[in-house]
Amino acid sequence: MTSTPGTPPAPLHFKIVVDAAAPHAQADFWAAALHYEVEDNSALIEKLLGFGAVPAELTVESHGRRAWRDLAAVRHPDDPYQEESGTGLGRRLLFQRVPEGKTGKNRIHLDLHPGEGSREEEVARLEALGASVLRQVKEPGGEWVVMADPEGNEFCVH
Repeated sequence: MTSTPGTPPAPLHFKIVVDAAAPHAQADFWAAALHYEVEDNSALIEKLLGFGAVPAELTVESHGRRAWRDLAAVRHPDDPYQEESGTGLGRRLLFQRVPEGKTGKNRIHLDLHPGEGSREEEVARLEALGASVLRQVKEPGGEWVVMADPEGNEFCVH
């Protein structure tokens, strides 16, 4: 991709990819945690199955529709997406199945900002969804709660 001389290049689109033992369960957790939507890729999957381009073994049923067995994504409900594939074009998290479990500290994590005065309520909501509190941090620079999602991935609630 080239840009016109003197014009800065367009920002790159990206998604955050998280390794998971159970990508659909992780997608459900994070969709609820962030108030995002689980992507519906069923139209694309049905089309590819119809063409014989992918075997049915690569799919599962999730939320009453075809989904990829080893991948599930969530997207911000206000962001654009491709209608023919269901793939988000904005803020999104993709969960991909991997055979090994988490073995160490995350090198990247999400910081959630629920708004002034609502941290405790948000932590309780996230615990009800399956997250756990790892520790509470109080430093001169601020306060937050370090939590873990159902597969042990750390994130912070500010």
